[in-house]
Amino acid sequence: QVQLVESGGGLVQTGGSLRLSCAASGGTFSTYHMGWFRQAPGKEREFVSRISRYGGSIFYLDSVKGRFTISRDNAKNTVYLQMNNLKPEDTAVYYCAAGITTLSTRPEYYNYWGQGTQVTVSS
Repeated sequence: QVQLVESGGGLVQTGGSLRLSCAASGGTFSTYHMGWFRQAPGKEREFVSRISRYGGSIFYLDSVKGRFTISRDNAKNTVYLQMNNLKPEDTAVYYCAAGITTLSTRPEYYNYWGQGTQVTVSS
């Protein structure tokens, strides 16, 4: 069983930056693909970015390309999401997730989820 704990959320002004972290425990981190998703009030959970087991394959939601950067440190069992030039539409609860088999943008392919961290971007 893998436990995921996100941190780094907060309140930031438009154009600001935040770095989210997701620390994993209870499993072999390098065997999991990792993803970031977000959910805004009244909306469905949305894919943001994903990274393969050793970082060789990365993919982003179109609206965050060039602003967000996903990375991972397998020695620290941690995945990161650097978010720059934040916009009010980025406001959401951000979740990290770990997938065992398929590298995907779809939430049903992820087996373990964190509790989420709130990101609020003021205009």
